[in-house]
Parts: sequence; structure tokens; C-alpha cells
Amino acid sequence: MLRGSIEHSGSNINYTVSGRNHAPALVLLHPLGASSAVFDAELEYFERFFRVIRCDMPGHGGSSVPSQAPRVRTIADLAGDVCAVLDAQGVPRAHWCGVSIGGMIALHVAAHAPQRVFRLVPANTAAYMGPPESWDERIAKVRADGMQGIVAGVAARWFTPEFVVRQPELVERIVELVRGTDPRGYLEACAAIRDMDLRSSLAAVQAPTLLIAGARDVSTPPERAEEIRASIVGADLAVLDAGHLACVELAKEFAVTVTEFLRE
Repeated sequence: MLRGSIEHSGSNINYTVSGRNHAPALVLLHPLGASSAVFDAELEYFERFFRVIRCDMPGHGGSSVPSQAPRVRTIADLAGDVCAVLDAQGVPRAHWCGVSIGGMIALHVAAHAPQRVFRLVPANTAAYMGPPESWDERIAKVRADGMQGIVAGVAARWFTPEFVVRQPELVERIVELVRGTDPRGYLEACAAIRDMDLRSSLAAVQAPTLLIAGARDVSTPPERAEEIRASIVGADLAVLDAGHLACVELAKEFAVTVTEFLRE
């Protein structure tokens, strides 16, 4: 496994590359407040067939944010960070799979830089996450209380109750990712989601697309995936019996679903 970082737009972007060096590249993009570690359990499946590239958003995982006050970062900015990593690795085109905000980033790239996308898997995501006021409230809470102010509700928002009982140690590891996120990076990403509206650009997506939704996802329910599917010609939808982080709760099923689609 290769670990590295690049400087881009004032941030130090952490990435890892693993799997088969001469296979098609697969970009994996994590959800808000987490890191690329959410895909750890799936690597054994993805690495058999792909050159797997995982990136941490600024302030998440191993990626830093500038020391100055948080900027207003957009989904386009976050997409630019990932494309810069791919450029550094000599990868002009890849499969893209993103969860939550990772899916938003992948959708943006597919719509605005279609030459960079072979196949697309947006998972547990949405093209619009209004109203903006709800994100302003979250931003204010984190500014006042830090990441601890939102940690308490993470398990209930991201996982089904049964999974929380069945896998408490794994759930706690994911919660720790949130607790360890730099509030500045989290606030930047929240603002990016607040200001995002991809709905008018979805028709420009040309890549074969598989949407993945969690049947019991309270953050981005299946209806959000249906809205995206209706706007992308030929898109398919797989609904897994999971919450918001289907990639953790049903890691094997998620990985197999993605792999089978990408290898069609």
C-alpha cells in the first residue's frame, strides 16, 4: 500500500493507493466527518480487481486544513482536490464510488468532467440537501461545541439499531473518526453541502451509473436516490437493508454490488 499526500488549494490532501497497479483505477470517497478508513473492510474485495485510490477530505483523516480561518469551500473545490490526487498518480480516468458527500463529489465530476469517469457509483447520497437553514444550525453547533456537539447522534443517524447492538466496537470506531475530525474541515464541508445543488447538472452525466441506497437511511433515504436516477439516463438503483453507512454496515454486500457493476 502506498501512502502519500499532495498540497492543493492550501490543504495537505492525504491519500492511499493499493490493489493492482495496472488494473482500472477505483476512487473511493468517504462521508462527511469520517475518513477513508470507512472502506477498510472492503479493500480485500476491491483490491482483487482495481487500483484503489482513497482520499481524505481537508480536515478529515490524514488531510489538513490551512491554519487561517475556514474558507467557503464548494463541492467543486473538493472535487478538484481528488482530481489533483489522480493527476499526481498519473490517472486521467477512473471509476468513482462515493458515500454521502463523497457521492456528491463523484456526481459533480461525472457531470462537469465526464472524461475523468468510467463508471459511477454514488451511494447514500443526494443531489440537494436543503434547506440551508438546517446546515447553518449544524455549523453553529459545531462552532459553539466542537465536534463533541454532534458526536452523540452519529450512531443513530448512520446505522440501524440492530447494527449498533450487534457491532458496538465497530460503531465506536466510526464515531471516533467523527470525534477526531478537525472542526474547520467539517465546517467547510458542511457549507459545501449547504450551498450545493446538483439537480440541474445531472442530465450531463454520461457514465454508466449505479446508485446505492440504504432502505433505512434517515439521512439520505432511497427517495433521494430515486430523484437522481430519474435524471441520469440508464441509471440503476440497488437498495440495501442498511442505514446511511451501508458501506460499513453491509461491507461485503456493498463491495460485491459495486464490483459486479464496475466489471460488467
